[in-house]
Amino acid sequence: MNPLKSLLGQTAIYGLPTIVGRLLNYLLVPLYTLVLPAAEYGKVSEIYAWVAFLIVLLTFGMETAFFKFINAKEDKSEVFRNSFLTVISFNVIFLLILVVFSQHIADAMLYSDHSIYIVLLAIIVSIDATSALPMAKLRAEKKAKKFAAIHFTAIAVNITLNLIFLYGFFDKAHPEEGILFILVANLLSSLIKPIGTYKDYIGLKLKYSTELAREMFKYALPLVIAGFAGIINETIDRAMLKHILYKQGGLTLRAAETQLGIYSACYKLAMIVTIFLQAYRYAAEPFFFAQEKNKDSKKMYAKIMNYFIAFICLVFIAVSLNIDIFKYFIRSEEFWIGLGVVPILLIANVFYGIYLNQSIWYKLSGQTKYGAFIAVGGGVVTILINLIFIPIYGFWASAWATLIVYAGQMIASYFLGQKHYPIKYNLRKFAFYFGLALFLFLITFFIDLDPGAFSWRKFFFHNSLILLYIFMVWLIEKPNNQKKLTIER
Repeated sequence: MNPLKSLLGQTAIYGLPTIVGRLLNYLLVPLYTLVLPAAEYGKVSEIYAWVAFLIVLLTFGMETAFFKFINAKEDKSEVFRNSFLTVISFNVIFLLILVVFSQHIADAMLYSDHSIYIVLLAIIVSIDATSALPMAKLRAEKKAKKFAAIHFTAIAVNITLNLIFLYGFFDKAHPEEGILFILVANLLSSLIKPIGTYKDYIGLKLKYSTELAREMFKYALPLVIAGFAGIINETIDRAMLKHILYKQGGLTLRAAETQLGIYSACYKLAMIVTIFLQAYRYAAEPFFFAQEKNKDSKKMYAKIMNYFIAFICLVFIAVSLNIDIFKYFIRSEEFWIGLGVVPILLIANVFYGIYLNQSIWYKLSGQTKYGAFIAVGGGVVTILINLIFIPIYGFWASAWATLIVYAGQMIASYFLGQKHYPIKYNLRKFAFYFGLALFLFLITFFIDLDPGAFSWRKFFFHNSLILLYIFMVWLIEKPNNQKKLTIER
C-alpha cells in the first residue's frame, strides 16, 4: 500500500475522533459565550490553560517514548507497563500536593473564594494524564474502533452534561456556578477513558524495569522540557494576561478578566488549525516511526510536508477571509472587539504546524535535546514579550508574541534539522504556498468591500480568492506534474 495513502487513512481513523471531538467541544464555545459574561469566560480559559500545562508535565513524555520503544523492544508489554507505572506514580504525588495546598494555589490565582476549582482541576488532569497511555496503546495496537468509541463517548457525556447544567440549573445571577458546572461536567466525562480501558488498570503488574526506565527517561526528559516549554508558547498568554493587566496595566480585576475572556474567545477561532494539527499528530507520529527504516523515508517526509503546508495555508485564508461569518460562532458581541487578532494567530499556527512536522527529525534521530533547546528558547521569548508589552498593548502583544516565537522555532528547527538529520524540503514550494495565501489575504485590505459587515458581494469576492488558491495548488500538485513516489516495504 502507498505510504501516503496509509498516512491519510490513519489520519482519518485516529484523527477523525479528534477532529470531530474537538469540533463538538468547539460547539461549547457558543454556549459559554452566550450564557457567561466575558469575565467568567476568561476564568474558564485561564483554568484550562493550566490544564494544558499540567497534562504535558504529568504524562512525562511517555506517549512518544512508548511509540519509540515499542518498535525497538521485543517485550512490548514491559514497555507499556513501565510507561504506565511512571505516569501513575507522578499523578498520585501531584494530586496529593494540589489537594493539600489548594487554598494557597487559589489565593495565588486570585480565586480565594473558590479553592474547589483547584481540587477539581487536579482530579481532571490526573485522570486525563493516566488515561493517555492506555489510549496510546489502543493506537499502537490499531484498535481504531475502540479508540474512537471511547473518545466519542467521553465527548458526548461532556457536551450533554454541559447542556443540562448550563441550560437546566445555571443561574446567571451567580456566574461562578457556571465555572463549577463546566468543571464537574469535564470531570465526569474524563472518567469514561479509564472505564473504557479498565483492563489495563486491573491487569497491571507492579513489575518495573529500572534499566528500561533509565532508557525511557533519558529519551523522554528532553521531550518533557520541550513539551512544557512548547505549551508555554501556546497557553502562557492566557495564564499571564489577567494578572499583568490587573497588577501592571491599571485595570480592575473584573476588567482584566474581561480582556482575557475576549482574547480567549477570539483565540478559539484560530484553533481550527490546531484541531487539524492534533488529529494529524495522532496519525503522523507512529507513521513516521514506522517508516524510519525505509530507504526513501526522507523523500516521503518531504513530500508529506508539501501537502501539509498547502492545506494549513488554505485553512488560514478560509477563516481569515470569512471572519464576518465565523465571528457569529462567538455568540455575544461583547467579544467581537478582539477579532483583529484572529489572522495573526492563524499565521502563528501555520508556523507552529510546520515546526511540528519538522520536529520528527530530532525524535527519529534521538536528538531530543534540540527539541528542548528550541522550545525553552521560545518559552523564554514568549514570557519576555508578554511581560514587557501586555501592559502597553494588552492582548495584541500576546498574539504577536505567539506569531514571532513560532516563526523563530520553525526557522531554528529547520537549520538544526538540516545539520543533524537532513531532509531535502522544497523551500521554494513552501514559500510560494505561504506567500500566495498571505498575498490573497492582504488584497482584501486594499479592496475592502463593505467594511465591518457581511455582504454577498464581499462573500463571493473573498471566496473566489480562496478558490484561486486551491486552483494554484492543484496546478502544482496534480498527478501529471508529479513523479510518482513509491516506498518499497
